[in-house]
Amino acid sequence: MSEGVEFEDFVVARYAALLRTAYLLTQDRALAEDLLQTTLAKCWPVWRRIDDPAPYVHRTLVNTYTSWWRRRWNGEYPTAELPHTSTTDHTGADDRTDLGEALRRLPRKMRAVIVLRFYEDLTEAEAARILGCSVGTVKSQTSRALAKLRIDPALLDATREQS
Repeated sequence: MSEGVEFEDFVVARYAALLRTAYLLTQDRALAEDLLQTTLAKCWPVWRRIDDPAPYVHRTLVNTYTSWWRRRWNGEYPTAELPHTSTTDHTGADDRTDLGEALRRLPRKMRAVIVLRFYEDLTEAEAARILGCSVGTVKSQTSRALAKLRIDPALLDATREQS
């Protein structure tokens, strides 16, 4: 089987899950699609050298996401009319939840740890390998992120309403 077919098979099989992860990181559908396309474009040239593609692609996705803060975006310009936007959610993630709002307020690295640990259901070791850090760093970032989420106003209001 050629490497192109293997890459294509991987993308077809994992696209929805990768797009969901990208969306949870960026909290924006268009940015999530851009992030995933950039990630896949980075992975394609080295595809035949990748032993285990899933963690490699996840790590590339997270690394690309965390490096985007350095890039200044000048590609959007105000217009008199808004473009037509799709109302279909292809990510499988709902951004209208209180948790979505709380995730948006987390720093990028903490958000990445929460997404990998709880949305992607990865172990601490797997998340550490993808993020390129130690298990202890994943543990401390998870602890700090959960502490921030516990005191987030949107989540506090939601728990009060349920009581």
